[in-house]
Amino acid sequence: MQREYPSAPLIGVGAVIFDEGRVLLIRRAFAPLKGHWSLPGGLVELGETLLDAVVREVAEETGLRVEALQLIELLDRIYYEDSQVRYHYVVADYLCRVVGGALAASSDAAEARWVDRSEWIDSNSYQLDPVAVRVIEAGWQLAQQISSTKGSKE
Repeated sequence: MQREYPSAPLIGVGAVIFDEGRVLLIRRAFAPLKGHWSLPGGLVELGETLLDAVVREVAEETGLRVEALQLIELLDRIYYEDSQVRYHYVVADYLCRVVGGALAASSDAAEARWVDRSEWIDSNSYQLDPVAVRVIEAGWQLAQQISSTKGSKE
C-alpha cells in the first residue's frame, strides 16, 4: 500500500476521545504531518471494519482501549505537492470512550496527552489543523448531547 503519491485514496480512521473535558491528542511520529499534534488514528487494514480499525489504532498509538460510539464526520484529507497528489486519505472520525488501558504513546505517536478545551480551541497552543479543531468541536457537541440524553433517561 503506497502512501505517498498513491494510485487511489486510502481509507483511514480517527478517534475523538474525551476525559473530564479534555481531548486526547497525539504528536505524529511520521509523515504526513510529522511532529504535528493530531487525533489518534490511522489506516484501515484489508478485511477490517472501520470500528475495528479505530479501536486498534487507538490501542497501538496510545495504549488505551476504546469503544466507538458514533461517527462524527467523514472527510477527505488531500495533500498536494506542486500539481501532484502526494497523500489522499478518506477519514472516518469517531467519537470514542475509554474502556480500559493506560495512556502511553507508542507506534506512530511520539507523544500522547490530554488537552483542555481552551488549548484545542486556541490553535496556537498545539498548532492543530483547522479541520482537526472542527472535528474535535463537533465531537465535543455530540458528547454533550449524548451525556444530556443519558442523564435525562436516568
